[in-house]
Amino acid sequence: MISTFPNAQSVNLSRVRLDIRSLQPQLVEWRRRLHQQPELGFQEKLTAEFVSQKLQEWGIEHETGIAQTGIVATIKGGKIDSGKVLAIRADMDALPIQELNEVPYKSQHDGVMHACGHDGHTAIALGTAYYLQSNRQNFAGTVKIIFQPAEEGPGGAKPMIEAGVLKNPDVDAIIGLHLWNNLPLGTVGVRAGALMAAVECFKCTILGKGGHGAMPHQTIDSVVVAAQIVNALQTIVSRNVDPIDSAVVTVGELHAGTKLNIIPDTARMSGTIRYFKPDLKGFFKKRIEQIIAGVCQSHGASYDLEYWELYPPTINDAGMAEFVRSQAEQVIETPLGVVPECQTMGGEDMSYFLQAVPGCYFFLGSANPSKDLAYPHHHPRFDFDETALPMGVEIFVRCVEKFLS
Repeated sequence: MISTFPNAQSVNLSRVRLDIRSLQPQLVEWRRRLHQQPELGFQEKLTAEFVSQKLQEWGIEHETGIAQTGIVATIKGGKIDSGKVLAIRADMDALPIQELNEVPYKSQHDGVMHACGHDGHTAIALGTAYYLQSNRQNFAGTVKIIFQPAEEGPGGAKPMIEAGVLKNPDVDAIIGLHLWNNLPLGTVGVRAGALMAAVECFKCTILGKGGHGAMPHQTIDSVVVAAQIVNALQTIVSRNVDPIDSAVVTVGELHAGTKLNIIPDTARMSGTIRYFKPDLKGFFKKRIEQIIAGVCQSHGASYDLEYWELYPPTINDAGMAEFVRSQAEQVIETPLGVVPECQTMGGEDMSYFLQAVPGCYFFLGSANPSKDLAYPHHHPRFDFDETALPMGVEIFVRCVEKFLS
């Protein structure tokens, strides 16, 4: 658990307007309903039905079934149309995790859990849609609210873009947030440039020659080969990447053998690569294969390597990052406030939206250790302080009103 945060019970909501604060019971209700019915990527049928039902109830024009389960809501301002379009993105999917929280709103779907806050993202987006539809006189132009499937994989942003969600009308800029238990409640993390890392992955099978554990000279030991590869891969970051540039190579799986006295034919490993600098695209794939090929050749083994790029780095436009920061500072009032240099090696397919149009993705602090709400993302006891929900709505609404003024 995280235990280094200041007391979050003193968070001041006075800068959140009263009619958004009054939405808190509904925001919590929506979030908890979604939490009870988590669904994996491209399977968010119940979630999409609930979102569509609410949008229809509020008279908000929307399109469903985009990239299978995605939804786009369109809200036009009541002032003279400025012609500008701002998009807001929220992800809807959950994770294949068995929830360990004992709460009334615990997941009802065995082995599936909202362990990353996407239920909160969807609730914030719904609250924003409701408020904007009810207060269209406060802005001009158009707001598109994108409810995206499959952020946790295999990725719903790219197919939604390919389906035209940023067109008709064309989106000028996009914003999105992530509830973030690495920051305390009452803070916002926003920065220009890279906020989150690129995500690349690999699987490799080492093909050796099995035999008796007492007669290794008759074998090509796939375990020894795999062990040397794991060690050698660590030199990529330490010796091939500029020390100024952050990067990670992690081997997360290594499987071999069936018994202590048998040298196995094969060993299987898989891992992930993270980096911020776009110029490193393609470098890790090449270097990893060079190392695997070299180690295998030195031992007389062979290999089968699968490598794929999942998401590019999440890079904020400098102007949009400053714009979001300026709006967040009007909402957040705590000793820490807006954290300017917040970064993580976690990845996000919001990156594809930010490649397509200028935008900003930011973190909304949601941890509160005093309520035992500080477990990290993807933990089976992850949960967050729901006081963050109206803060998210307020920041989104302020961004809309200012951008489309």
